[in-house]
Amino acid sequence: MTRRITLSVLALLTLVLVLAVVPLGVSMAQRERMSFRDEVAGDASTISAAAEEHLSDHHSDAEAAQLVRAAGRRGDCATVYDISGAVVLTTRCADVADGDGASLVRAVLRHPGTRVVEDDQWLTTAVPVGETDDTVGVAVLSRSADPLDDRIDDMWLRLGLIATGGLAAAVGVSLLLGRWVGRPVHAVAASARKLGEGSLDARAPQVSGPPEVRQLAAAFNTMAARTEALVHGHRAVVADVSHQLRTPLAALRLRLDLLATGADRATAEELVRAQEEIARLSRLVDGLLAVARAENASPRPVPVRADEVAAERVRAWEPVARERGVTLVARCAPRLSAYLGPGDLEQVLDNLIANSLDAVPAGSTVSVDGTRRQDRVVLRVVDDGPGMSAQARESAFRRFGNPQATGTGLGLAIVHRLVTAVGGTAELLPTPGGGLTVRLTLPRPDTSSAKTRDADAAAP
Repeated sequence: MTRRITLSVLALLTLVLVLAVVPLGVSMAQRERMSFRDEVAGDASTISAAAEEHLSDHHSDAEAAQLVRAAGRRGDCATVYDISGAVVLTTRCADVADGDGASLVRAVLRHPGTRVVEDDQWLTTAVPVGETDDTVGVAVLSRSADPLDDRIDDMWLRLGLIATGGLAAAVGVSLLLGRWVGRPVHAVAASARKLGEGSLDARAPQVSGPPEVRQLAAAFNTMAARTEALVHGHRAVVADVSHQLRTPLAALRLRLDLLATGADRATAEELVRAQEEIARLSRLVDGLLAVARAENASPRPVPVRADEVAAERVRAWEPVARERGVTLVARCAPRLSAYLGPGDLEQVLDNLIANSLDAVPAGSTVSVDGTRRQDRVVLRVVDDGPGMSAQARESAFRRFGNPQATGTGLGLAIVHRLVTAVGGTAELLPTPGGGLTVRLTLPRPDTSSAKTRDADAAAP
């Protein structure tokens, strides 16, 4: 933000300065040149008037000579010619623009009138001596243009320094403005990122920046406080429900066990079926509580060694798989790390492996593999069992959405919640040759850290 504000202000001010300073400089340079010409023309006319008294009225040439000598002391070249073109008075220099003073004198004598000739070094003004219809000579005054050029260069230098100073001041002000606006915005963004990562106590400072940004920070803090209260309230409800439901279910199961002890065979069979329903209800309650915890929890993601977790969960489920005649293997790339909440990957793999073991017949194979794909980690749980229909796959991640589920139907909902909470995806795909493939796409920790470092580096 600071860079964009600075560049925008700099571009705008540069355009304004170009449109204002350049025409001003050109105008001032033109006025300097006109003033220089008028000054030379005035001095030449003064010499011409003094020379007229000598050439027309035959007075002494003392005044004209004094003016010519004064011109010489100033560094000018002054020469007075009579009607025949002969030199009457001179500063003993022949510096005339274009280097052809004789042609200039002849031109003035033929067509009386002031002539001005200019080149890179000299400005020469030729003024007729006497009236236009009674010209008795020509006064020629040449003055070096170097002082004029120096003044113009100095003028452009001052204008350039003023423009540069203005640009520097604009850059400084825009940097201060950008930081004044940008820092609180970055602080709000950082607080939002922390809140999204699970730090429910994250709040944005409200002590700096323009009023609109402070209002934004206040609104964010209000939202964060309400979110924190809501999440804590949901967690309290989950804990209360867990206590209130599990206790009566356990008591009911105990009472049925006592009744079954002295009951006849028919009654005992009914009590066994009742106990099975109670056990099913207990699993359903546990599943609902697990889903509620997953939906209400906001864990802070951490780097997790997916290859080690997959190998450890396969070893843990190996006895169950062997008992059912199923081959369970893990094939993950070495040093494979994913970005997930603490303990979430274990819960995800447990649900997926348990679902696969329940679905496949004896002699089947269930594999857990993982690979890297650019900035993502792809984990797959593949089985060669009966698979799922396309309609069942579309609704399987919803609670009780899988009509083919033999259990509570909540395991995939938990998996979906834990994976998507960190920005990952979960998909159900048919296994080539028959079966079901669960594909999980998770962020890599090194990529997430790099993104965080880039965001932090962009803040002023």
